[in-house]
Parts: sequence; C-alpha cells; structure tokens
Amino acid sequence: MKIVIAPDSFKESLTALEVAASIERGIRKVIPNAEIVKVPMADGGEGTVQSLIDSSQGSIVKAKVIGPMGNQVQAHFGLMGNSHTAVIEMASASGIHLAEPENRNPLITTTFGTGQLIKAALDLKVNHLILGIGGSATNDAGMGMCQALGIQFLDEEGNSLGYGGGELDKLAKIDLTNLDPRLANVTLEVACDVTNPLCGPTGASHVFGPQKGATPEMITRLDANLAHFADVVLEQLGVDVKNIPGAGAAGGLGAALYGLLNATMKPGIDIVIEATQLEQAIQGADVVITGEGRIDSQTIHGKTPSGVAKVCKAANIPVIGIAGCLSPDCAVVHDYGIDAVFDVVPGATDLQSALENASSNLELTARNVAALLVMFNKQ
Repeated sequence: MKIVIAPDSFKESLTALEVAASIERGIRKVIPNAEIVKVPMADGGEGTVQSLIDSSQGSIVKAKVIGPMGNQVQAHFGLMGNSHTAVIEMASASGIHLAEPENRNPLITTTFGTGQLIKAALDLKVNHLILGIGGSATNDAGMGMCQALGIQFLDEEGNSLGYGGGELDKLAKIDLTNLDPRLANVTLEVACDVTNPLCGPTGASHVFGPQKGATPEMITRLDANLAHFADVVLEQLGVDVKNIPGAGAAGGLGAALYGLLNATMKPGIDIVIEATQLEQAIQGADVVITGEGRIDSQTIHGKTPSGVAKVCKAANIPVIGIAGCLSPDCAVVHDYGIDAVFDVVPGATDLQSALENASSNLELTARNVAALLVMFNKQ
C-alpha cells in the first residue's frame, strides 16, 4: 500500500515535517511495510520556508538586514535542495513581530530588509525566487525593497526619498537604471492569497493599516500616498497597479513586485504544490493524508488540505484529513475533495496540553486511521 502524507504545520506546535513523521509512526504500527512518501506542505504563509526546505532537503540561510523600524535584525530565507530556488518570507525581514506594538508606525516602517534578502539569494546564483508576503509591518508600497535592489525613488529636486509610506507623497520619479541586473534572469513568484487592491476602502491602508499602528489620520494620508505612487508608476512605467488584485498585500508590496519587478502573483498553495512536485509524488498512491492545526470552513479557501485534495481528486485518489481540532462547520470540506476528517485530541483538554501532546495524539489517530484502511482493504 502506498500512502502519501502531505500536511501543513500545526502552528505553535509541530512543523509540517514533524506532523508527517508523527503520522508515519502511527501508520507503521499497523502497516509496517507500507510505502510512505512524506511531502511537507504549506499554503504560502508562515512555515512555507521550513516546509519547502524540508520537502527538498534544502537549507536555511541567515542574513543580517534592516528591519521595518530601520534597525538591524537577524533574518533568514530557504535554499531548496535544487540549489537554484530560494524561498523568502518577507515577514522574516519586515514582519510586524519585529516592531514593538507601542512603536509601530507605517509612516516610517520599511521593506528594505526584504530587498536585502532577495539580494542575498541572488548572491547564491538562484534563478527562481518564491516570496511569501504576509505578516508585514509596512505600508510603503514596497519602496524599501526596491531601494535595496537599486531602484531610486526621487523627489522633484532629485533627492532620494527616505524610508516609509509617509515619504511617497514626495515621489516625482522612479529610476530603474541601477536595478540589480540579475533579476532579469530570475523567475519571481509571489505567494499572495489576498485580493485587496492598492487603494480605497478595501486597500492596503484601510484594511491592514490599523493593525500596523495607523491612526485614522495616518490611514487617510497613507492611502493618498499609495494612490500617488500608483499614478507615478502608470505615468512613467505604463503599468496600472492601483486595482490589481493583491496589489494591496503587505502594505502595497504586491504592487511593487508586480509593477516594478515583473513578478507573477499566485495563490500560495499553488506555488507550494508545484515546488514540492506533489502531483508526481501522489502517482500510484492508494490514499493521501493531509491536515493542519484546525480544519474548518476556511480550509476550503486556499489552505493546504483543500489544495492537496484538489490535486488528488484530479487523480481519483481518496483523501483523509487529520487536524488538531475540527470546527462545527468543517463538513463543508467534504464537498471539496476531503473524504474523511479526524481530530487528534482524545478528550477535553486545555490548549497548552493539546500543543504539547500533538505528536503523540497524531500518532494515535494515524494508527487508528491505518487500522481502518486495513479493515476495508480486506473486504
């Protein structure tokens, strides 16, 4: 029997690879000779770097960069096992967790460190960049990232703009002359699951600004600055970034990636499925087991289990989902290709105990799932 295990991480508890290993141990208690293929997964958000380096036997690369508040921070990215694909989570360099709540101010926070991570990856001669853009502390339309990569943002007098979205109202010219030439030979894919435009009531500043420390007055100013940025990009580069779905992601970073760096925006799960070669891994499988910390009605919206199930259904392979917990509305996943779901918590417990015992609980649940597979295989 061939069983493919393709889960996401259990947040705050286990990486995707650790989840897969726990499930494998449970299965082997019942089916010791099973052919088991582990494919650690992610959906483009937190944990994507770890999952992709685990699935490809890659490595973590550390780098000191400028954090969102302008101070130096320790960041990292992943180099996949093929040595030519780098995986970057912008939050590692420019994430909201790097700015203390009382100091958060999207008028001054910068994505410069994200650009430095991209340069560090280019130094390793990669030709494929995967960039996840969730969890930012910024609202600078990706200006900082672009500055780190050589693009100049100039005012009317030809002076370079400083850090932060508060500077964008001064923007008069975007000069691409010194853009790192290595980017011309790199495929840049952006894992982006939000569809927010750059500006307006559903744009970056209004929707995400408050959690980054923006007051109502700041939001109005930042939104106008992003609109001005979009107008300059359209006028000078001929690219309309204002209403592109996902342009508002990470404080407008999506707009810069699309409009200035020619990146391709994709749902995160689609990028991960391709990078892990999941379609090839499931060939000949009798069943695929996936999972995440919580399976609920949101699982169908670009989360790992639904992405795995979509691939499996195209190949007519049954899918089982295992989760830390199941919500009352989780049954909707059955309409999206997940045939059965199981939670791992054996009884009433507190959150801390559930997190601490996740591995053993996963193992027990997987053992029981394997027993069912054997029973029905005999019929």
